[in-house]
Amino acid sequence: MSSLPAPDPASRAPAAPRQRERRALGPFPRGPGTDAIVTLALGRYLSNSPVGLFLLPRGRIGRKTYWRAVGLLVLCMSVGIALLEIAGLSADDAEARTSLAILWPVLAISAKRFHDMGRSGWWSLINLVPYFGQLVGLVVNGTVRGTRGDNRFGPEPETL
Repeated sequence: MSSLPAPDPASRAPAAPRQRERRALGPFPRGPGTDAIVTLALGRYLSNSPVGLFLLPRGRIGRKTYWRAVGLLVLCMSVGIALLEIAGLSADDAEARTSLAILWPVLAISAKRFHDMGRSGWWSLINLVPYFGQLVGLVVNGTVRGTRGDNRFGPEPETL
């Protein structure tokens, strides 16, 4: 058996500095590419679809799209209340359940309108204030013109 000489420690290349490992959050891995993967997976298929309009609070929408979405949500809420009342629920219970069902779409659409005006999407939480907040959110989102050109939330929405 031939023996190989031991490598000289001075001739070895210095080791690369160890990067700090990211901890996984729960069962899902977390890394530098995770956000990009989620954005590509959801953004590509949902951002330009009607489903993405109601589910993703990212991007910008114009006033015309906002009013169309609000009209559709009001129609869905009216049909939902009617169907639940036919099923035997009281009017208050039916309204509470349908309001809860459309809560996320209302917040997502409102966030997109606030993004169009150059504000944070957190402003959409004003809709959670009973009566006054809902009225202010509806008036501001439905009447105030968005910023012209690109802003930090994306390109200017196309006019229909």
